[in-house]
Amino acid sequence: MQAFSIPSDSMQNTLQQGDRVLVDKLTPWFGSQPTRGEVVVFHDPDNWLAGEPTATPNALQTALSWIGLMPSAEEKDLIKRVVGVAGDTVECRNTGPLIVNGKPLNEPYVYPGNTPCSVDEQGGQFKVTVPPGKIWVMGDHRQNSLDSRYHQQDKYQGFVPVGNVVGRAIVVAWPPTRWNTLPIPDTFEQGLDVTAPAALGLTGALPLVLWRRRRLTARLTAGNPRVPGGGTAG
Repeated sequence: MQAFSIPSDSMQNTLQQGDRVLVDKLTPWFGSQPTRGEVVVFHDPDNWLAGEPTATPNALQTALSWIGLMPSAEEKDLIKRVVGVAGDTVECRNTGPLIVNGKPLNEPYVYPGNTPCSVDEQGGQFKVTVPPGKIWVMGDHRQNSLDSRYHQQDKYQGFVPVGNVVGRAIVVAWPPTRWNTLPIPDTFEQGLDVTAPAALGLTGALPLVLWRRRRLTARLTAGNPRVPGGGTAG
């Protein structure tokens, strides 16, 4: 685990400025990939934090970063919600809802008064397909988050490399009045994977494969009387 301090309002109301979250850094070491709905901490992909001042740590923060329980002041990290993983098509039309693989999301975590999508020319309207090894991230405070939408002109086209992900935020640990877990919202459990067409294709191909195999067996049997009728070739 490592503790991270929330420096901005981009994840309100899920996270408030000044919250401390505990991030699971161990799971990615074992090859786990970020999944939709997770709140993740990641290293700045391509100068997303340009112009942002570097915070001056106090003595406690310096001590905790020295033993690895907090990041160093020089690290440029961000925290957002994963809304798309490799192969997903993510889309915003007008004010929303956010659409993933053709299915609209019900997003109760979006900041009250915000719309799921923003109507602007800088990136609020988009349709992207997430390439392998990347994720698409958005802040819960949609109208106050410079996330993937607004970095589509950088070298990664707004996508975040999976290798930049530090880990998943799992608990708001401080202050005590804000203690809470950070589960994956139910809206991401509605079967968003894009595997159905492939499965249907396999189902349609199976009868053809069996028919061709029967024909091949019949030919081999007819050409070799020593093979018992109805047998199959290995």
